Amino acid sequence: MKTYLEKSPREIKRLISSVKEVSRETKMPAYLVGGFPRDLILGVRDWDLDITVEGDGIGFAEKLAKKLDSRLVRHERFGTATLILGDRLKLDVATTRKERYPACACLPLVSSGSLAEDLFRRDFTINAMAIALSGKKGWELIDKYRGKEDLASGKIRVLHRSSFKDDPTRILRGIRFMQRYNFKIEKETLDLLKEAVASGLLHRVHPHRIRDELVLMLKEKDPSAQVKRLHDLAGLSFVSSKLKPGRQTFGLFKSVNKQVSWFMEKLPCYGDFEPWIIYFAALLRPLSREEAKEIIRKLGFTATAAKKILGCRRIGSKLVKSLKRRGIKPARVFSLLKPLSLEEIIFLRSLWSDSLFRRNISDFLGVYNRLRLSITGDDLCRMGVMPGPGFRKILNRVLVARLDGKAGGRRQELALAGKIIRQLQQRSGARCPDMSVSRQR
Repeated sequence: MKTYLEKSPREIKRLISSVKEVSRETKMPAYLVGGFPRDLILGVRDWDLDITVEGDGIGFAEKLAKKLDSRLVRHERFGTATLILGDRLKLDVATTRKERYPACACLPLVSSGSLAEDLFRRDFTINAMAIALSGKKGWELIDKYRGKEDLASGKIRVLHRSSFKDDPTRILRGIRFMQRYNFKIEKETLDLLKEAVASGLLHRVHPHRIRDELVLMLKEKDPSAQVKRLHDLAGLSFVSSKLKPGRQTFGLFKSVNKQVSWFMEKLPCYGDFEPWIIYFAALLRPLSREEAKEIIRKLGFTATAAKKILGCRRIGSKLVKSLKRRGIKPARVFSLLKPLSLEEIIFLRSLWSDSLFRRNISDFLGVYNRLRLSITGDDLCRMGVMPGPGFRKILNRVLVARLDGKAGGRRQELALAGKIIRQLQQRSGARCPDMSVSRQR
């Protein structure tokens, strides 16, 4: 395994080295577990590390966080902790533990256990491997359940016959891994999966856990394939009896995929963009607004996510017609699209293929929405304007002129602002009324 690890990015190797040091200092054996060993063997980049420790997982994490000077989030109830290491990297630390499920589809009762018990509680054999980071077994792959063999043969296999009964969300995870790696679900596992689906076990899972698994599926490289396979193997009645995606839905998924790829390639500088919201909106599109709202409420989405998903439905024919109109001015395009989220705009671009319509959206995202004035509120103050509610109005009017090509550069912006101020003074019959400062840089 050391050979595999040597191919890892420098940040990963440095982090693992620190884990080994803390393991020696605390005399607590530490292991890399979960998805990292799997992806390491497959040659897939994985920036999320899971460490399990024989001893005190939170105590281990505290010493590691101090060494790495990182932020630490403790989860006392579960005996785990998470180290946040920059934008891309995080590390979860847990004490080796075993689980017992008091009833089907319930959260497990967790207690400390051996490494073998910790691995046995995992969902699939390919996720039940560990890499020893300390002692005589340093760098050894611990593979008690033939996980590496299943990786080589491309199989998804549960560790025991009660796996889906214990946790039915493993049905969704199995399908997700199957599609991600182009694997097959092993025959006995597939039989157990179908049996669990037929028994309605997914209907017993708390909706919030279903939501989390669905979002992970929609964040995969090919969400359309994920949802189609889920629909084929398990249906979607556990989410809502109304959800029956067909050819039209999957056609929309294909269009969304193209537009998301276009956006990510052409405009990578935009942040805070969540494509899964667009796919979820596409999934709900055949439903009525009330049916969609009920699903969103049931799954417990955040207010922000719910607003964006429903926002994709509020797009009216008037807006579409305006964006298709020849000769529409940039300022008008800006005013129509500025109130929408990025997700709503890309969803809009996925629905209609009209070339002028799409070009107007492209111009908004690539030019209009990134345009910044040369003048600021400070300039308005120097022109004798007192800070107040009208500040934004002046700057917006200058921006509209700039968008329509009527004010290019600082000198023309200042001249236009002066003209607008004089007009306001004439209307009020006095010095320009108070205007609040609004800075644009």
